Amino acid sequence: MSSFALYLTGFIILIGGLCYGAYLLGLQPVWIGTGAVVLTGIGVITAVSKTRRRDESPANET
Repeated sequence: MSSFALYLTGFIILIGGLCYGAYLLGLQPVWIGTGAVVLTGIGVITAVSKTRRRDESPANET
């Protein structure tokens, strides 16, 4: 499993736990869904930035 998939899987499990906790607290489902979408976006952006490969610049290109 790639680092990206592993990172994203962990983040989705975290989001699921937060959504369940918000449901138990009585938060309205529309706000739970909105928070889940926002956190998923943040998770994807963070996963890409943590796992992307840096561009290698050629040394002494003439």
